Amino acid sequence: MTSTTHAAGASGPGTPRVVLGPNQYGKAEVRLVKVTRDTARHSLEDLSITSALHGGFEAAHTQGDNARVVATDTQKNTIYAFARDGVGSPEEFLLRLAGHFTGEFDWVTGGRWAAEQYFWNRISDHDHAFAKDKSEIRTAVLLAAGSQRHLVAGISDLTVLKSTGSEFHGFPRDRYTTLGETTDRILATDVTAKWRYNTLDGIDFNSAYATVRTALRDAFANTHSLALQQTMFEMGRAVLDTHPEIDEVRLSLPNNHHFLVDLEPFGLDNPGEVFFAADRPYGLIEAAVQREGSAGENPVWNTIAGFC
Repeated sequence: MTSTTHAAGASGPGTPRVVLGPNQYGKAEVRLVKVTRDTARHSLEDLSITSALHGGFEAAHTQGDNARVVATDTQKNTIYAFARDGVGSPEEFLLRLAGHFTGEFDWVTGGRWAAEQYFWNRISDHDHAFAKDKSEIRTAVLLAAGSQRHLVAGISDLTVLKSTGSEFHGFPRDRYTTLGETTDRILATDVTAKWRYNTLDGIDFNSAYATVRTALRDAFANTHSLALQQTMFEMGRAVLDTHPEIDEVRLSLPNNHHFLVDLEPFGLDNPGEVFFAADRPYGLIEAAVQREGSAGENPVWNTIAGFC
């Protein structure tokens, strides 16, 4: 984001000036549905796009001068106009927007563009009837600063569960510890993962998304887990092992607890078959899995709320 030392308002002797700090503005959550009708079998793309510009906007803040303010409505209209030519992948669409706004307006030095993509499945393989798939959301965030582009792609709300193959024991105990140790438990979580690309050259983002998703799911399934932390690390490692174009994966995994229901009051046993699924409180495990020697803190993470 752009910062400036432009003074705003009067200040007394010895009083630090009031100045404008980092700032951005744009149009948030532009809902876009693109139907492609070039054949009798239609395709559907459903996204939410956010555009925010960085640049020389000091006068708008300090003087109310809008000569360099690209209206947020213009940003919205540009998103819709660009969709007419097709969306492609969310990452490619954000890169197109960044190239347009930084190329069209000299004072726009960069910006932040974000996308969420929602999925629809065909109903009975019908050519033009769809049902919304609520299993996951695809995400992308692009930070443009001058000629530099920093891209993070991701997935959220990917719910996964293992009915066995998970343990939890050996943890410290004090007078407040009531949790029993177990060598067999349900492990379930809603995966939020974001991965940072180290290059943008020659990447098929749709293919990369699909293979990262598979790597995350397979690592979750195939890791005999002694803790959700261990499973998380193996999920991140699986992505980095298969994708040299990715330097870092940040994961946020809630532990969706499943508690065995006591059926003895009803004269029934419960050999690990009937559970109560608790929605809160829940454990929350978060970590970054990185390549050794990769670049330090990347500025794109400063534009993403939360741990990841």
